[in-house]
Amino acid sequence: MDSGTDSGTESVKESVRESVANSARDAAARKTIVITGAGSGFGALSARALARAGHTVYAAMRDTGGRNAARVAEAEAYAAEHAVDLRTVELDVLSQESADAAIATVLAEAGGPDVLVHNAGHMVTGPTEAFTPAELAAVYDTNVLGTQRVNRAALPHLRAQGHGLLLWVGSTSTRGGTPPYLAPYFAAKAAMDALAVSYAAELARFGIETTIVVPGAFTSGTNHFASGGHPSEQTVLPAYEEHYAGLMDQVAGRLAALTPPDADVSLVADAIVDVVDTPYGKRPFRVHVDPADDGSQEVSLVADRVRAEFLTRIGLADLLSPVARKGTA
Repeated sequence: MDSGTDSGTESVKESVRESVANSARDAAARKTIVITGAGSGFGALSARALARAGHTVYAAMRDTGGRNAARVAEAEAYAAEHAVDLRTVELDVLSQESADAAIATVLAEAGGPDVLVHNAGHMVTGPTEAFTPAELAAVYDTNVLGTQRVNRAALPHLRAQGHGLLLWVGSTSTRGGTPPYLAPYFAAKAAMDALAVSYAAELARFGIETTIVVPGAFTSGTNHFASGGHPSEQTVLPAYEEHYAGLMDQVAGRLAALTPPDADVSLVADAIVDVVDTPYGKRPFRVHVDPADDGSQEVSLVADRVRAEFLTRIGLADLLSPVARKGTA
C-alpha cells in the first residue's frame, strides 16, 4: 500500500479522534441550568448570557401563562434569534408543588439540572416599624424559603448524580454598609447567605459545589426598586416623614454618584457565567460585583477565612473542597 495513502488515512483518523474528543469536551462543558426569578433583571440577563455561553438554560418564572406571558415570548424570540437553548419553565418559589413540577419538567426534558441559580427575590422599602410581621414574613418567604423549596425539589437528583453547583445571588448588604428603610430585604438576604453557607458544608460530601455571587447596589437596570413593595399600614409614616423626608431619594442619588459610569447590571450576569464555566474544583466560594464598593468584600474575606479556619480546627476541612463522586459539573 502506498505510504502516502497510509499517512493520509492516519491523518483522517486522527482528525476524527480529535473531533470526537472535542465534542465530548464540549458536551461535558455544557450544563443544564435552572435560574429562578428569570423574567427580568439579573435573572433575565443571566439566563441569556448563560445560553449564549452554550448551556441549556431554563428561565424559571411564575405565571408564565398570565402576567409573564410576554416575557416567555421574549425569551422564545431571543432563543430563536440567537440560536441558543433558552427555555422557560413555570416555577413559583412560593409553592413547593410548583418547584417540584418545574424540576420534574427539567428532568424529563434534559435529564435534570446540573446548576441551580437562586436569583428570585423581592425588595420592600419603608420604615421598618411600619411593616407588619406578616409583611416581613412574606419577604422572607420569597427570598429565603423560596430557595429551600427549589433545593428540596432538585437536591435529590444532584445528590444522586454526585456533582452539581448551587449558585446563590446574595447582596452586599449582608456584610457591607447599608442605608435605612430596607431592613426587611436586608434581613432576608442575610438569612439566605447564612443558609447558603450551611448548605455549602452539608453538600460538599455529595460533590456539590457552592458559590455566592454578591451584587452591590445597582440603582438602574433591575426591577428591584421599581417593583419594590411598601408597608400597607400608613399610620406611622407621618412621624418618620417629619425627620426622614426624602431619605430614599438621597440614598439613590448618592449611590448613583458612587457608582462608576461604566457599571452595568450585565456585570452580574458575566460573573455568573464565569463561575459556571470555571472548571469543577476551582470555583470561588464568593464573588463580589460591587462597583460602589460598600465594604462587603473586605468583611467577607475575613468571615470566610474564619469559617475555613474553624472547619479545619474541628476536623472538617474536607467540607471546604467538594469532590465529585460521578463526573463533574
